[in-house]
Amino acid sequence: MSTLSNDGRSRWNGSAWVSVGAPAPPGFYEQPHTGPRVPTGWTKPLQYSVVAYYVAYAIWAVAGPFLLAGPLSDYINQAVQQNAALNPDVPPPSADVLATINNILTVALGIGAAIGVAIGAVAIIGALRRWTWVFYAVLVLLGLTAVSFPFSLISAFTTSSLSPLKLPIAVTAVSVAFGIPGVALFIWMAVAAFRRGPWGMARGAA
Repeated sequence: MSTLSNDGRSRWNGSAWVSVGAPAPPGFYEQPHTGPRVPTGWTKPLQYSVVAYYVAYAIWAVAGPFLLAGPLSDYINQAVQQNAALNPDVPPPSADVLATINNILTVALGIGAAIGVAIGAVAIIGALRRWTWVFYAVLVLLGLTAVSFPFSLISAFTTSSLSPLKLPIAVTAVSVAFGIPGVALFIWMAVAAFRRGPWGMARGAA
């Protein structure tokens, strides 16, 4: 049998009804208030490192096609000659076809250079302005560089049987030279994002 009254405001103690206090409202956890992100000692070095990397990246995007055009054209001619030797009954492509292929190659290299310059410009502006989405976009791009870096080493130091297109030493050297700081910068940015936040900025007090 319940000792509470029907309205729940009194309790029978065996000899009299005693008033019962109002139940306390259930407690709740209030999230601590945090302010906007503020720069730390990592922020400016991280910004300037990204800016320096993508300035060099944009310069290479412009210069790279001039170094790649010759080897790519030679590779196409070699492929045509090998195909003609393996299939003597098949007439080789005409000079007009080869010229069209070379023109397409030139346009493709030009488009690649424009895309490279655009990526470099966005990364530089985003780093200087500390755009969060640019931080994560750069992190993804550098992550791809880190993944492909072992293949760059393989193509630079293995025989032509694994790399049918023999690139100039300058091209392979620059590829490896970009890979080393790219991997280091990727690791630094990943650690900064995990320990502090985008661009190494931590949450300040509200």
